[in-house]
Amino acid sequence: MVMKIAVFLIAVLSFSSAATMFLNVVVLHRGDFDIVFEDSYYQSRDYGLAGTNIIRDLKTIQRLKNKETILSGQTLDQERIKNAENQLFNEFQYNSNSYNPNGKYQDNYKTFLEVYADKITQAKNELIKQDLNDYNLALQDLANYQGIIYFAKKGETEYTNSPNKARDYFKAQPSYILWDGYESEVFPQEVKDNNRYYWLISNSNDIEQQDIIYVAYTDEYINPKLVEWQDNKQFATHSLFQLGGLLLVLAAALLYLMAVIGRNPQEEDEEIHLNVLNRIYNDVNIGLCILLIALWAAAVSQLEQYKSYELFFFITLLISSLGLLLFLSLVKHLKNKTFIKNTLVYKVVYKFIYKFVFRVAYKVVTFFRDVYNSGSTGVKVILIVVGYPVLAAITFFIFPITLGAAAWLALRKVKEFNTIKEGVKRVKEGDIHHSINIVGEGEFASLAADINSITDGLYKAVDNEIKSERLKTELITNVSHDIRTPLTSIITYVDLLKKEKEPAKIEGYLEIIDQKSQRLKVLTDDLFEAAKASSGNIQVNFETINLISLITQGLGELDDKIQERQLDFKLSYPNDKLMISADGKLLWRAIENLLSNIFKYALQGSRVYINIANLESEVALTIKNISAYELNISSDELMERFKRGDESRSSQGSGLGLSIAKSLIELQKGSFNIEIDGDLFKVNIQLPQAD
Repeated sequence: MVMKIAVFLIAVLSFSSAATMFLNVVVLHRGDFDIVFEDSYYQSRDYGLAGTNIIRDLKTIQRLKNKETILSGQTLDQERIKNAENQLFNEFQYNSNSYNPNGKYQDNYKTFLEVYADKITQAKNELIKQDLNDYNLALQDLANYQGIIYFAKKGETEYTNSPNKARDYFKAQPSYILWDGYESEVFPQEVKDNNRYYWLISNSNDIEQQDIIYVAYTDEYINPKLVEWQDNKQFATHSLFQLGGLLLVLAAALLYLMAVIGRNPQEEDEEIHLNVLNRIYNDVNIGLCILLIALWAAAVSQLEQYKSYELFFFITLLISSLGLLLFLSLVKHLKNKTFIKNTLVYKVVYKFIYKFVFRVAYKVVTFFRDVYNSGSTGVKVILIVVGYPVLAAITFFIFPITLGAAAWLALRKVKEFNTIKEGVKRVKEGDIHHSINIVGEGEFASLAADINSITDGLYKAVDNEIKSERLKTELITNVSHDIRTPLTSIITYVDLLKKEKEPAKIEGYLEIIDQKSQRLKVLTDDLFEAAKASSGNIQVNFETINLISLITQGLGELDDKIQERQLDFKLSYPNDKLMISADGKLLWRAIENLLSNIFKYALQGSRVYINIANLESEVALTIKNISAYELNISSDELMERFKRGDESRSSQGSGLGLSIAKSLIELQKGSFNIEIDGDLFKVNIQLPQAD
């Protein structure tokens, strides 16, 4: 609690100090924070404003010339007179009985000039009076400029406060702005970077060829302004940094208060603890916050009127403290998820509308909804036809709402029907990837889900058919290639054998023919076995087999090949026997295919890991080896028939070993998958344990 109070005080003190500092810069020093980014006084608002005002006043003097000219009406141009007459003519149309709605405009305007002659004269006099007032104000402003000399000439009329009207005299001053007809010159050049320079340029747009306006700032004016600007810049810079620091402290304090408000560190629960202040309705709370802001603004206005700025900090401190308490109360309700419920509007609506009207309507709607959801489509239609008039009669006092709800529901159902209709049409036209999206649990949503299921099944069937056709094509291509190679060799050497007479060459040809024939036999047998295994047309004789003994005996029989490849087999298995239910011949045929792959493709002199694990209802067999080369192929592709790890097809394998092993394992109610990681080849087999 002490920490919360301390941070609360830090927050309101930081805000009050920041507001007071801002007031000091903007009001007391009559500036703003733009001065921090100004490089010189000539870029300041004060310099630009002085130049703009004096040039405006000089142009006013040039335009109005003198009092005699004004009083004679020579300064009134036809456009101003015409505008005044048009305003009076509009008044004549609506307020005068002399106006003829059916008459011509020219006749009515002639009548207007006669009837409103005095008012037209009075309007012209008002324009003259306005010009005379502008002229006097301009003279008064020009008389108040101390340390600024000027010279304005238009035709024969001149106006100046300078002892010397020469251009060089003005250019001898520390700063000047000169217009000599259409040519302009300013000094120093920083003036052009002033934000108000474009006002100076715009004020010169109507200067004619012979017009002259010279404005110069003397040392008497510039030197004090430079010192004042430097002091203001230094004060604003320091104030800006201090203001930034105060705002950071304020932000940190607010974040802390928002995080801990409502929490009690002595209790481990996440409950938000409310107090008496939090009983104020949130909408009333927000109204009080707005009222506090209005009171603060009114107080500041009064302080500015009476120049009593010393009270500003204390008034801001008091109002910000009350405002922060109200704000933190709103934060509590937001964290407690009671922001809406703790409003006066919610209480009134809940008590007088929800309890007495919508609760009854809700029960009726719930009853019909339950019947609607549990019945058939016919029952639902009958309920809608019968129930809606009853509901409309009960809620006659809000009939527009009932009618609107019914129309909205009907349009929604029509939209859902059209969505299903359009979806079926797209699927019929061949877009089998299209999915009909209907939200909810109604009849249309159920129908859309069924159609989507049909579409998914159709897509899977088409995809499987395409894949099957691709595999068939690849199978035919690969079989043709693998069989044609040894067959071509046999045909070639048979032709050579017919022509050869030397016994030594004949014996060599026969040996090659024998090798190719054996190769052809292996390919044919593997193809036949793969076809039988994948079709399931193999008799499986299940028996209880000790998998550990099967593996160890098999490795003993293949010891010659293991030694030939210099492979180091690492066998890991539990101490207990692991009995599985499988066909011994088929299981060994699958494992033999995997070992054959290892002998062909494993890195010579590397290790081969065989791990057997007990998975309660299953036994896991894992075989890992390092390939002699990087396997730049996915596991799915490697499982395809006639696919080898070496794309050059230089090995003697048929490419059917993995496919045959997978089919044989699956025939024995097991699972088979492979994993590839760089040059690491891993086979995972799972078989059911024997009962």
